[in-house]
Amino acid sequence: MFPELNNLLNITPDRAEQGKLTLLCDAKTDGSFLVHHFLSFYLKANCKVCFVALIQSFSHYNIVGQKLGVSLTSARERGQLVFLEGLKSSVDVFFQANEEPHPLQFLREANPGNLQPLFEFVREALKPEENGEAAWRCPVLLVDDLSLLLSLGVGAVAVLDFVHYCRATVCWELKGNMVVLVHDSGDAEDEENDILLNGLSHQSHLILRTEGLATGFCRDVHGQLRILWRRPSQPTAPRDRSLTYQYKIQDKSVSFFAKGMSPAVL
Repeated sequence: MFPELNNLLNITPDRAEQGKLTLLCDAKTDGSFLVHHFLSFYLKANCKVCFVALIQSFSHYNIVGQKLGVSLTSARERGQLVFLEGLKSSVDVFFQANEEPHPLQFLREANPGNLQPLFEFVREALKPEENGEAAWRCPVLLVDDLSLLLSLGVGAVAVLDFVHYCRATVCWELKGNMVVLVHDSGDAEDEENDILLNGLSHQSHLILRTEGLATGFCRDVHGQLRILWRRPSQPTAPRDRSLTYQYKIQDKSVSFFAKGMSPAVL
């Protein structure tokens, strides 16, 4: 967990908002450090987390998590973390006979687009305890990353439908939160990615967009982060507010500073 980022967003583990969708977007850079931040943030906040990890292995996230002060292994053993390891599960879909639909069942379909088994996995993972006692705080769905579904042949509309049903269950019904990562390819001809990114942008309460520097690689400045707080469509609500910072990723932390304030550009 990166304290500087929490300060910028004005959030703390003991004061996490509920019912929010946070969109993480990266363009010409790697924004995965934001995924690690929110994963460790919600685990430290004692939230029940369902992590749909489609890109990296469990061991990768666990190693980074240990640097940030959390153990994914321990969280999974005590039932706080439900982890779907996409890389491993995809092999099970093809080579193991499952009587029940697999969360990634769409991989075996000629025309992939049915993400209902994946939604059912999320709903089952975050459903309240049968005894009615809340062992954890608000539930959280974290997805890394939705763009991969497009690469696997799922249409943008089907992905947006999946997000809609997850929001209805996690954010509205269970009063939890969602955090999803989407890549911005920057390709004007990639209509599916544009549809997905624009659709999620309109639904999100908070957008964190990491971008590479226009001047290229720099040892002391790794990129810039645009933060956009979106407000509900209410007449009395304040207008959207945005800030832009540059950042440098270190081993166990990330430093943020105003544009042009790094010693490397003075």
